[in-house]
Amino acid sequence: MDLAEIAGKVKTCTKCRLSENRTKAVPGEGDEDTDLLFVGEGPGRQEDQQGRPFVGRAGNKLTDILGSVSLERSQVYITNIVKCRPPENRTPKSDEIDSCLPYLEAQIAEINPSIIATLGNTATKTLLDTEEGITSARGKFYSWRGKIQVFPMFHPSYLLRNPSKEKGSPKYQTWQDIKKIKKVLRSN
Repeated sequence: MDLAEIAGKVKTCTKCRLSENRTKAVPGEGDEDTDLLFVGEGPGRQEDQQGRPFVGRAGNKLTDILGSVSLERSQVYITNIVKCRPPENRTPKSDEIDSCLPYLEAQIAEINPSIIATLGNTATKTLLDTEEGITSARGKFYSWRGKIQVFPMFHPSYLLRNPSKEKGSPKYQTWQDIKKIKKVLRSN
């Protein structure tokens, strides 16, 4: 199943309650042949309205993060664990994640990136099947199903709430993280 077919299924999906109040499902977008896939938690209000991932304030921050290492959004693929906005931007429930996970797994299989950058707790815990929080998991490479590297990072919305750029701050750590990803991509 190619990405267009996956997107079509996402847009008509009614497998869980998140579909009941969505304006638009948000399958994902970007370069289908990329080596770098970003996975967030779920769409927010702006994403729900536009049907595109990471287009609000957090999306602008992600674009800035990419730009800091001379990457464009068009060079990566961006998606989420769940494809419909949870009410009030709450954390997706486990049954909602379970309903959407086959779509994400199909996207990963189709793109076959060398690195999946998980953004925040939900994406990290889901893909790594761990209870380890983002603060301790971030900045290290893990293996997903023995074939793809997973690299947890802070979610851009967390950086908006923690704007300090001092050494050791979330923004500083994120800058180190994206440089590490870029270095590994260059060596592939």
